[in-house]
Amino acid sequence: MAISIDDLALLLDIVACGSFSQAAARRGWSQPQVSQRIAALETEVGTQLFLRHRRGAVATAACQAFLPAARAALAALDEGRKAVQGAPALPRVTLACLPSLASVIFGPVLLALAEAPFEIRCSTDHSPAIMERLLTGAAEVGFVLKCPPMAGIQMERIWRSPIVPVVSKRHPLARAGTLTLAEVANQRLAPQFWGDGCDELLALLRPYRTVSWPLHAIQPASAARELAMEHGFLTFSPEVAVKRDLREGRLVKLQLSDLPLWQWEVMMAWRAGKRPDAPKQQVLDTVRAMAPDWA
Repeated sequence: MAISIDDLALLLDIVACGSFSQAAARRGWSQPQVSQRIAALETEVGTQLFLRHRRGAVATAACQAFLPAARAALAALDEGRKAVQGAPALPRVTLACLPSLASVIFGPVLLALAEAPFEIRCSTDHSPAIMERLLTGAAEVGFVLKCPPMAGIQMERIWRSPIVPVVSKRHPLARAGTLTLAEVANQRLAPQFWGDGCDELLALLRPYRTVSWPLHAIQPASAARELAMEHGFLTFSPEVAVKRDLREGRLVKLQLSDLPLWQWEVMMAWRAGKRPDAPKQQVLDTVRAMAPDWA
């Protein structure tokens, strides 16, 4: 059996997700189908590629050794497709970011580069998948949450944004002054899930709650924003995600005296390369110039 390109792409998905089931969900496949294809790939290359455990799957040393060749094969196929289809009239740069960052980053960056001599493509994904896309050349610049360094990828922090509690300007608490977690615990709550800190927040709130309503933690930022603005929820969100709404008065930031300081640390990432890439460099320089406005 020949190794298929789809199976190489599946291999990278599992490495990025750390899970057969998550890779299956991303592709719209069943988990048994993913397991069968990886088993066939392992037979073809003659070694075990993953160690499966209760929480997912970990790439073996053999898999790590095989990854550069898999990435190179996928990159070569992509280059071949571009050659057959014809190169675009202008160079192309693909940007990738978290779904919750899309409205914050894409609009301002595209506006700033509206007359730049290259085309921009935008996509969203989770941080591990974006890092894999940078390695394979499927994206040139990514915007991710702080994560472990990866060989071949350069990372630069562009801002830290505090997690803040916000409500609609019509909410009864909008003019309440300084409050405590105990005083807001019985509100309709739907914090944006920003990471482990969100679980810590829910653990702090639960002892104070005397209502039977559930505590929701949701993504992306736009969903939490809509619940606050349109449906009377109190949400906790990275301030950068609601900065415009706060500035224009649609949302109000509450003052909670006992709220721990949690921050969203956003990194700009790109693949290091020996050849100069003027469009990518212009994107990097533009984001660096804009970063203080986001902070």
